[in-house]
Amino acid sequence: MSPLFWVGICCCAASLAITLEVMTGMRRMTRLRDVAVPPAESGPLVSIVIPACNEAATIEPALRSVLAMDYANREIIVVNDRSTDGTADVLARLAAEHPALRILHITDLPAGWLGKSHALQYGAERANGDYLLFTDADIIMERTTLSRAMHHVRTHGLEHLSILFEHIGGSGLLNALFLDICAALLLLYRPWLAKNPRSRQFMGVGAFNLVKTSAYRAIGRHRRIAMHPIDDIMLGKLLKRHGCRQDCLLGNGFVSVHWYETVGQCINGLMKNSFALYNYRLSGMAAGVLFVFFLGVLPPWAAVFADNTARLPFLAAVALRLLSFVNGFRETGGNPAYAAWSLATPYVAIYTSVTAAIRTIRHNGIDWRGTHYPLDELKRSIV
Repeated sequence: MSPLFWVGICCCAASLAITLEVMTGMRRMTRLRDVAVPPAESGPLVSIVIPACNEAATIEPALRSVLAMDYANREIIVVNDRSTDGTADVLARLAAEHPALRILHITDLPAGWLGKSHALQYGAERANGDYLLFTDADIIMERTTLSRAMHHVRTHGLEHLSILFEHIGGSGLLNALFLDICAALLLLYRPWLAKNPRSRQFMGVGAFNLVKTSAYRAIGRHRRIAMHPIDDIMLGKLLKRHGCRQDCLLGNGFVSVHWYETVGQCINGLMKNSFALYNYRLSGMAAGVLFVFFLGVLPPWAAVFADNTARLPFLAAVALRLLSFVNGFRETGGNPAYAAWSLATPYVAIYTSVTAAIRTIRHNGIDWRGTHYPLDELKRSIV
C-alpha cells in the first residue's frame, strides 16, 4: 500500500471519530423545546441586558420578541453604545410605546475595554435582577424561551445557562459555513460536558447567557475579560472555573438570528475574534489550519487524483463529511442539499484564520466598529 493510502486511512478515521463525538455529544444535550413550560408563577426577577451599537436595522424585531416573552418578572435594559445610526431613534420610539423599557446611553468608551464587554457590564451594574440575561440586539426569542430557561435553571440549581441559537436565512454556503463553525466549536468546547461539575469543559453563548447575579459579581463581572473578543465563551469559562454550576441547551426554534447577509460579511465579522480563538499565537493558528486542511481540503482532491487504491479511504472521508452535514441540517431544520457546500467551507475557514492573524499582527490589534484595540491590551484579557 502507498503512503498516501495510509494518510487516507488516517483522514477517514479522524473524520469518523469527530463525527461520532459531535453527534453523540449533541444527543446528550437537552433541547429547550423539551423543557416544560412551568405554570404561571412569580419567579425571580430577571434583568435582560441588550447592548446595541448601530443596530437600527435589527433591534426593533429583536426587542419586540423580547417584550412578548411570557416571563412576567423581568426588566429589559438596552444599552445604546455610541451608536451613530438611527438606533437611538428606534429605541426612543419603542420606549414611548413600552414605558417599562429602560434605555441607557454610552457616549464614551473607557480605556482598556472592548465596546460590547463594557456595555454589558454597564447595563448589569444598573440592573436589579436576581439573574442577568445577556443577549444581542438581533436575537429573536420565542415567547416561552425565558420561562423554560428559568424553569431549567431552578430545577437543576444552575448559576449559568447558555443556549445555542438557530441560524435563519442566508445562502447555502453561508448556512454550511455556520454549521461548520458550530461543529468546530462543539468539538473544541464539548458543551455537553459543561453540566458535569467534575469536567473542566465550559460554554457561553452571546445570544443567550443567563447568569445568577451573585455569581456574576463573584467572578469580577466583565472586568476580567474586558478586552477579550470572545467575551461570551470566556464568561462561561470564568464561571466554570469559579465552581458555578452551568449547562448549555440546544435552542432551535426558540433562540434564532439572521447571522449575516453574505459570506463576505461573515468573514469580516470573524476577523475580530478568529485569532483570539488561538490566544493570538501563530503556532495555534498554524495547527488549526493544518487540521482543517487535513480533514477538509485534502480528501476531495485525493479522491479525484490519487490512484485507485489510495483514493478509497479519501472517498470515505468525503462521504462522512457530506453525511455529517446532511444530518446537521436535518437536526437544525436546514436544507440538507446545502451539505454540498461543506466541500467549500474549509477554504473559507483557512482564509479567515490566516487573514485574521496577518491583519491583527500587521495592525498591532483589531479594528471593530470604528475603534482600534491594541494587541498588547487584547492579550492581557486572555483567560
